[in-house]
Amino acid sequence: MGRMTKIAKVQTFDVIIVGAGPAGLSFARTLVGSGLNVAVVERQSRAQLADPAIDGRDIALTQRSEATMRELGIWQHMPGEEIAFIRHAKVINGKTNYALHFDHRETGADYLGPIVGNDVIRRAVFAAFDEADAGTLIDGCAVVAAGSDERMAHVTLDDGRRLQASLLVAADSRFSETRCHMGLAARMRDFGRNCIVCRMDHVHGHDDTAFECFHYERTLAVLPLPGRQSSVVITLPADQAAEVMAMGEGALNRDIAARFGHRLGAMTLIGERHNYPLVAVYADRFHGRRFALIGDAAVGMHPVTAHGFNLGLRSATTLAEEIKASVKAGRGIGASAGLRRYHMAHNRAARPIYLGTNMLVGLYTDDRRPARLARKVLLHAGNIIRPARHRIMRQLTDKAA
Repeated sequence: MGRMTKIAKVQTFDVIIVGAGPAGLSFARTLVGSGLNVAVVERQSRAQLADPAIDGRDIALTQRSEATMRELGIWQHMPGEEIAFIRHAKVINGKTNYALHFDHRETGADYLGPIVGNDVIRRAVFAAFDEADAGTLIDGCAVVAAGSDERMAHVTLDDGRRLQASLLVAADSRFSETRCHMGLAARMRDFGRNCIVCRMDHVHGHDDTAFECFHYERTLAVLPLPGRQSSVVITLPADQAAEVMAMGEGALNRDIAARFGHRLGAMTLIGERHNYPLVAVYADRFHGRRFALIGDAAVGMHPVTAHGFNLGLRSATTLAEEIKASVKAGRGIGASAGLRRYHMAHNRAARPIYLGTNMLVGLYTDDRRPARLARKVLLHAGNIIRPARHRIMRQLTDKAA
């Protein structure tokens, strides 16, 4: 007589979140107090989440994001010495010294926005999640199958465990496997460019100023960090990335200082360089049957306007508020009407920024003469037409008008 196959017991939750990045964990943290039983599934171990590796990325936060992080108890876990503040931003086109200048004093705020290392943010988000006991963490596991019916969403893990919940939420990156399992399409735009990030010391102070230099072929962003340090972001054609990654430190130091016009004096590399391909993603829909997308799984941005993290956090809080309203009203948390409302709200917030960013990237990476002229005109117009500049600043800071 053959052996009977043992059927794995199904664990039931109210909400299952796939992905324990900042969006997924912030979403779980926002649900605290709702009475919902939440599970978070993550490939990495708890130890890796508690002490994430440095990935070279520094995140410019909007004022809305700062307020949300304070409300969720995340901000309190970030050491003050790790936080810098951008008070001025300058956009430079080509080799000219002329700049479109954004000044925090025109907004009435003390700064345009904070800037913090991605590893510092991830560590703080996990600490806030853990401190609030915001959910059951199922770490070291991957989702190998997912689906849903009218009653429940279901996932199968690579260790054989099966989970089900009233709502499944994907927060597992712009290349979300969960999104694929659930049959939601996404439009991807490969820019054919790479982003190399590193930190550098420099001789002169940065005066809390962020620079975006649209040089021909390459874009150079220099973002202020605490002390006389800056985060340097080089965007360049993908076939040139290996050359920059292989440059000796001395040669790289001289090259970056020269490309930046020696504004900060001599510059010295700190730590490692990190190389990332640039691919933007926008899901066709942010929801399915008992399923929703948040973070980069919904919208993965080009980094030039620094809105990726901020939109991800906004998606998490938007969906969480919709779910909490459903709980309060006695409605089902996976009901299609509520998920449609989330889709519409986040689409209104994200689509103009996504399309505007892609248009900006196209204009400022086009080296043809008409595009160069258009860039010059736009920069001068931005300084002259104050309402236009103020509107851009409101979008950069995500501060209400």
